[in-house]
Amino acid sequence: MYVKVLVELSAFNIDKMFTYHVPNEYINDIKIGIRVLVPFNNQELEGFILEIDNDYEDPFDIKDIIKVIDSEVILNDELLSLGKKISHGTLSTLISSYQVMLPKSLKAKNKSKVGIKYQQIVEIDNLNIDLTDKQQEIINKINEKGRCLYSELKKINSSVDTLLKKGVLRKIEVEEYRLNIDNNYQYVKHALNSDQEKVFNEIKNNLGNNKHFLLHGITGSGKTEVYMELMEEVIKNNKKCLLLVPEITLTNQIAKRIMARFKRVAILHSGLSDGEKYDEYRKIKRGEADIVIGARSAVFAPLSDIGIIIIDECHTSSYYQDVMPRYDAVEVAKERCLYHSCPLVLGTATPTIDMYARATKNIYQLLTLDKRAGDAIPPKVIISDMTKEKKVGDTFFSETLVNKIKEKLEHHEQVILLQNRRGYSSTIMCTNCGYTMKCPNCDITLTYHKNKDIMRCHYCGYATKKMIKCPKCDSKDIKELGLGTEKVEEDLHKLFNEARIVRMDYDTTSKKGSHEKILNAFGNYEYDILLGTQMIAKGLDFDKVTLVGVISCDNSLFMPSYKSSEDTYNLLNQVSGRSGRRSIQGEVIIQTYNPDHYAIELSSKNDYLSFYNREMEERREGKYPPYYYLSEVIIKSVDYEFLSREVNKIKTLLINKLPDKIIIGPMMLYPFKVNNVNRFGIIIKYKKELDLKEILKGLIDHYKANSKIKIEVSFNPRDI
Repeated sequence: MYVKVLVELSAFNIDKMFTYHVPNEYINDIKIGIRVLVPFNNQELEGFILEIDNDYEDPFDIKDIIKVIDSEVILNDELLSLGKKISHGTLSTLISSYQVMLPKSLKAKNKSKVGIKYQQIVEIDNLNIDLTDKQQEIINKINEKGRCLYSELKKINSSVDTLLKKGVLRKIEVEEYRLNIDNNYQYVKHALNSDQEKVFNEIKNNLGNNKHFLLHGITGSGKTEVYMELMEEVIKNNKKCLLLVPEITLTNQIAKRIMARFKRVAILHSGLSDGEKYDEYRKIKRGEADIVIGARSAVFAPLSDIGIIIIDECHTSSYYQDVMPRYDAVEVAKERCLYHSCPLVLGTATPTIDMYARATKNIYQLLTLDKRAGDAIPPKVIISDMTKEKKVGDTFFSETLVNKIKEKLEHHEQVILLQNRRGYSSTIMCTNCGYTMKCPNCDITLTYHKNKDIMRCHYCGYATKKMIKCPKCDSKDIKELGLGTEKVEEDLHKLFNEARIVRMDYDTTSKKGSHEKILNAFGNYEYDILLGTQMIAKGLDFDKVTLVGVISCDNSLFMPSYKSSEDTYNLLNQVSGRSGRRSIQGEVIIQTYNPDHYAIELSSKNDYLSFYNREMEERREGKYPPYYYLSEVIIKSVDYEFLSREVNKIKTLLINKLPDKIIIGPMMLYPFKVNNVNRFGIIIKYKKELDLKEILKGLIDHYKANSKIKIEVSFNPRDI
């Protein structure tokens, strides 16, 4: 017997299967989709078996596999097929398309193997002796609980060992799941209102059909309640549900709500430990979960019999992976829905322009929820013009926002403040010569973090001490520029010294469980003000929040992206939705130096349709999606001189090979250098794909043996 193995190395020049002979001792263990250890050149590698050949003729000697790693299939037929589609659709290596589907413990080449965690349980075996009072206490406790942990019994009564030796008790090992979510959420089922009922029935009537729905529901309209009703219906039909959310912060909050109603729920996201991911993955694979909730990579959860896939906040760019394989979770979900013949529900208060355009063309069926559920009414939004507003002291706060915060604190209500940049200041500059300290590995200025008194690169993690004296001119005239969450927090403590303030950004949530800890504390009213980056803008639901303040929305407005207006509208609309979600009307204050910009003005009115129409005009003029497709060729090299020559050759080739398409660039990507690797990009705009993929695949193949350069392609990237 011979097998074809895809080895773990993700390089285009070895992106193919290699044939190995199976020794007799392993013949009965061989299955397609399992891992094996094989010799490869002068090393031992892991790989997946993709094909089995009973007969194989080759003039060269075929090496034996070294050992079989798995007893159960890791990649089933669906995932094997899906990986090939991702590889072809994204022009990525096949092994990278399989590896991205799996937790670390099940990838090919996992140096730190994760095993099953067991706990020792004590059960009654045979009551064949007279018992002492202490021994009877143990028997009573076991009868009361059914079975008990050996470690717990041992702590309270040493007689347990005597009973084990005499055969009265027996000790067995059972698997213990490592993920333990402390859920104190009290679920109260709410009857759907007429609008929710209409949406529910439309999707319910299409269970079993591969149909795509765009659920455009304003913030607070009760989309999650509709999701849960649909899940209940799917589970009644003995099918499984997959719910994707964009960030870890939302996973636990929505998971608790769903787990209070449904019992068999599994969680998958990057915040879990390797052991927790392994347990949850195996739980799903064994059919012990009816619902899987997770972030982007959970789209690959090994569910069988999927009855519905729901992607909440589907507009979010975090559903797109920006490293190989550059996949879009929405597109992967479509493939899985096709395979399982089930509906896909895309839920959002702010659809992307592309998604809404598809709905207008009936590619997606549009469903709407345009009223808040229950007694809640949309918040009152005030645009604070910072060109006219008076600032309070040496801070970035307007009098309007400060006075409103004071008012809410006096009424014992809560406030959420958004500043979409972490750190203390975005850069430190010498005011004498203009020098700014950059990362030695990346072409970007270092951000100052006052709490740790360091300057850090947010791309590679490089850190150094704060610049005290200019290394260029020796001047000590050093000034901190820009505004980060640390500086805002410092100003808040000066302005509201008795307020309880908590900051939520990457720096305060890097430890495991920190997201949940902060949100639980805020939800329990242990804090008055929650300050954070965009991770606080989506999905959060707190009864006492009646004011949302946006410190500055201009950062996102002037990002070098054709989607900057859309991203700004979405961010403002989403964060505004955190205010006044119960009977008290909430308020929102947006501080900006560009109050007349249509993205800001229309978000304050919650007027998505007007924004969509205006943005479509801009896209038409600029030849951007949805009028044109976009692809980006990313060219990387450590050698700048070599790279600058090659990118111009590549552009010339693309112009000659793609005469019907618009070629833009090459241009330096931002940041240009990351981890000492220089990066150029070439953008391709086109109406029809035709032979584009074949030409770009040919370009990758041309350079795949050249170690000095790396070519990657991003199709329809969400950020460009």
